[in-house]
Amino acid sequence: MTEKTQKEYGLWQSPITPEMLSGAVRLNDVQWARGGETLVWSQSFGGQTTLYAKLPNKTAYPLTTETNKPGGGIAYGGGEFFAAEDLVVFSDKNGRLYLKSYDDEPAFPLTPGFGASACPVLSHNKSFVVYAHSYDGKDFLAATKVDGHSWPVILEQGADFYLNPTLSLDDRHLAWIEWNHPNMPWDGTSLKLARLDPKTLTLNDIQTVDGFGKYACYQATFSPCGNYLAWLANTDELDDLILLDIKSGKKVTLISQKSLIQPAWIAGQHTLAWAPDSLAIYFIENEMGKLSLKKLDLLNLNKPENKLETVQLGDFTHLDQIAISNKNKIAFIGESYYQAAQILTQDDEGLKTIRQSQSEELPKEWFPKPMAFSWQGSDGANVHGLYYPPTNPNFTAHGAPPVITMVHGGPTATEYDSFDMTNAFFTSRGYAVFRVNYRGSTGYGKSYRDALRGNWGIVDLQDCLEGTQALVHAGMADPERLVIMGGSAGGFTVLNALIHHPGFFKLGISRYGVSNLFMLEEDTHKFESHYNTSLLGSLPEHHDQWQARSPIFHANQIKDALLIFQGSVDPVVPQSQSDSLVEQLQANNVPHLYRVYEGEGHGFRQVENIVDYYKTIISYLTSILAPTQQEE
Repeated sequence: MTEKTQKEYGLWQSPITPEMLSGAVRLNDVQWARGGETLVWSQSFGGQTTLYAKLPNKTAYPLTTETNKPGGGIAYGGGEFFAAEDLVVFSDKNGRLYLKSYDDEPAFPLTPGFGASACPVLSHNKSFVVYAHSYDGKDFLAATKVDGHSWPVILEQGADFYLNPTLSLDDRHLAWIEWNHPNMPWDGTSLKLARLDPKTLTLNDIQTVDGFGKYACYQATFSPCGNYLAWLANTDELDDLILLDIKSGKKVTLISQKSLIQPAWIAGQHTLAWAPDSLAIYFIENEMGKLSLKKLDLLNLNKPENKLETVQLGDFTHLDQIAISNKNKIAFIGESYYQAAQILTQDDEGLKTIRQSQSEELPKEWFPKPMAFSWQGSDGANVHGLYYPPTNPNFTAHGAPPVITMVHGGPTATEYDSFDMTNAFFTSRGYAVFRVNYRGSTGYGKSYRDALRGNWGIVDLQDCLEGTQALVHAGMADPERLVIMGGSAGGFTVLNALIHHPGFFKLGISRYGVSNLFMLEEDTHKFESHYNTSLLGSLPEHHDQWQARSPIFHANQIKDALLIFQGSVDPVVPQSQSDSLVEQLQANNVPHLYRVYEGEGHGFRQVENIVDYYKTIISYLTSILAPTQQEE
């Protein structure tokens, strides 16, 4: 083994360039074509989403062209396609549904282009499609014939949101998730079940099966035999896997109080899947940020030692979009701390990679292995995060390293033990990365998630500060070289950290961070129109609280250096929020840099902008944290 060179943290040479961070493909979804072995997936690069298909023993090929823009138009996207036996149904960003066969025929439009659609499901007899539709501020459960000449019909209306419809084998039962304001989908939904007339496309005998608007239900799915409906429900602190016998109406809890549900920011998530013989169910479980795939044998429910097993999927610790073929072949999107996202399949011959998100590969030793880090807050709460130490096979240094505290957005989201080239970009240069799952994050129980209700701007800030301080006390962070970084809701926490605790962090890095909560409320969309109220209290009653927690009204207290990055067409946090903040920084002579990326929205997609973003950050880190040295 080559002896490592001693060199100050932050000045290590790294092969991980900004260009490498800009070149990744985003893998969105993967499905097996119903009843077959064709694999279909969705991937995005540079703002363009493309559907791909791979037939058995054939090379993968694109299904859609640049003239098509697949993408679900409800919530934050997702649920863009459904893979059937010989064709795909997909939602386009123009609001229309299309049929696309697996040959080279062009996509065929099914619906007129108005509103937005998501979560299409083709009937088993292939005569109609059920989907979620949104138009002019109202949401519906809709259906359309596949002839392309019939006007779509409304199956159900009256709720604020409809998502993830699913059809039984005989097309005569339809289940879906719906919910109403002020709930977000993780607060409370209703799982509905109805009889469907496939000829008239009408519903009857509609019943609420679970949730009742009081707790979240998630991803209902019919068994391949058509006799059962399975779903996940956040019935208490954690989640249950529940089974309904359609004929008898008997309901049984198969798995109780495990972390199984992801926050439904996007449509079309599937972390639950049936075996083709309907004798087993697969589901993803979250254990302190590590995800694993479980298989529940329904024949052995009376033998606890036999009923549940962990499916071995190599070193992958983050799993998403589980699908099972009619030959019991598993497909999923997998990641680990050193393996970028990839679409994989597994059968008796083992794991096989179908598509990788990252074309350039580096040896495992360049990637930091995360360490679960928990601490007790000043109010007695146990809080959690993931710590990534400086990692470079060629360099080492003495003492505690500089730390970049990363604050996730949402704020109802979470940090997983997964791949993020950003981690290695910084740790390979001698920085530690600390990803905080502050209270409000998912995966640690309902009480942990709900602790942010009414406390946004307080608890998230407290947990990020005290977690970073706990690292300092443990000798894992240099108190003189601390940085805080986050986007959107994470940027909001960054700004508040600099305002209320000047000098603690030497640099703040905010991507399209929320600075004015009142403007956020004015610019919000339907999906989040009551979200801020749950996090901050209602207006006008809690006006003073909103103002006290809005960074823009306290920006004159910022003294530490700040980098601000903003998209010019961001619909969630418009450029005007960052513009107003920068005006105050300029007036107060606060060291800062402001970058506005033209044409970018809530997240950066253009390669040149991503490259500039990381080059700018590393330049500032070097100058501020190691001002007396220059990188070689």
